[in-house]
Amino acid sequence: MRSFEARNRHFDRLFNTPNLMWFGQNTNHFPTHPAVRRAMIDSIEAEEFHAYAPPAGLEELRTLILADLGLTEAAVLVTDGAVEALYNVCRTLAEPGSEFLTTDPGWKWPMQFAMASGAKVVEIPIYGPQNGYRLTVAQLEAAATEKTRIIYLVDPNNPLGVCYTPAEIKAFTQIARRVGAYFLHDATYRHFADEHTLAARFYPERSITIYSFSKWLGLAGLRVGALVAQPELVERLAAAPPNNLGCNVISQRAAIAGLKVKGEWLPDINRRQRRNQAEIHKAASRVPGLNVAVYPSQANFLVVECIDAGISPEALCEAFRAEGIMIRQGSYHTPRFGHRFVKIATTVPEAWSDALCAKLPAMVERARDIENPGPLF
Repeated sequence: MRSFEARNRHFDRLFNTPNLMWFGQNTNHFPTHPAVRRAMIDSIEAEEFHAYAPPAGLEELRTLILADLGLTEAAVLVTDGAVEALYNVCRTLAEPGSEFLTTDPGWKWPMQFAMASGAKVVEIPIYGPQNGYRLTVAQLEAAATEKTRIIYLVDPNNPLGVCYTPAEIKAFTQIARRVGAYFLHDATYRHFADEHTLAARFYPERSITIYSFSKWLGLAGLRVGALVAQPELVERLAAAPPNNLGCNVISQRAAIAGLKVKGEWLPDINRRQRRNQAEIHKAASRVPGLNVAVYPSQANFLVVECIDAGISPEALCEAFRAEGIMIRQGSYHTPRFGHRFVKIATTVPEAWSDALCAKLPAMVERARDIENPGPLF
């Protein structure tokens, strides 16, 4: 079977598993705010979906995104999820013979997009306590060259959950400016951080901010996101986008409603997911060989190291899957370090988190007897 067919069937089985507890994709499974639900229902009942949405997004949504970011002088291109925004940037700006510079671990799909445009991917290893599991200014300085076309930073990092300081972001953008690179700042998880600094503050001319509604607002299946940059750069990225007929109008109505209630809704979501982080951290600390790499995480997930427990991440994933719980193996993010850890999302109902914690010791023991869990994606 072709790998893409196997991957699709794998996720189709997961998606169609009744009452599956999703911890593996950083998605938000807390109940939707009533105003967001109402906005979608109103859009459906009005049958707005018969018409194409404006190609760059509904103006109200574009304005609200800029206000949320505090980038009032920038421009917005609303996309079918943040992934489409990343695809557009990588395919438009990466060039044959250029270099796409990023961290290891990070998120793999932009690397694939850049390689499809002929760029060479350069990964800077950041996994380890010696640097606090984070990219250092010295590392980036040493890796960036005149061939560097795009510096891609997921901040907070997926999967590690580290978030960079204003001083670090400023230094990173100074390096990007020196070599003439674009700074692709993937801020998908910024809403979960205690504090987050946008690269566009220091390097507006070539910074591109990626904005997502999948995680903080829980709209993963609706596919709505955006890219934000200076108007001249957005003009170029909007010239031949993957979708020139406008993002899903129902999704955009949900996003508008979500931004309007964000101030009242999101603080409680963060309180609850931080509570789940604490419980998972506590449970892992009680199992010999398990260790949470970064705590607290500035995103909505934790990396739990299992290498010292003598089990593979894949075996632990399979043990939990048999219990109706999905977690993610580290190899999804990094072939180099993926044998060390699993990733567990925390924007889930407290009952899910408590069930995972209660089962964790037994699942570690069960994983010892799983030698070939089969392909995971």
